Amino acid sequence: MAGATASIPTRSGSRYLQQLCKHWTHNLKVEFTPTHGTVVFPRDARGADHPGDGVATFDATETMLKVRIDASSDEQLEGLKDAVARHLDRFAFREAPLPFDWSAVD
Repeated sequence: MAGATASIPTRSGSRYLQQLCKHWTHNLKVEFTPTHGTVVFPRDARGADHPGDGVATFDATETMLKVRIDASSDEQLEGLKDAVARHLDRFAFREAPLPFDWSAVD
């Protein structure tokens, strides 16, 4: 397993979390509340053949949006980090680009 976390300073974390999760509900397994969300990216999404599914977890506070990605391979991790950052920047266009300082998860 491979993983990464990022803490993005923003006062709109809950709004971005909900927009992102709603965006992905049409084709991915998504569960969310105003402060917590999870999105499952299937191992075979877009023709890929990863060992397992990837999961993005979002937690919003009043001053921050915390993102955690758990992936089944380094390649899947890099792809999901890019997808999450691109989509969040699109929804946060007034603040974009958001500062993603990814840290590895053990």
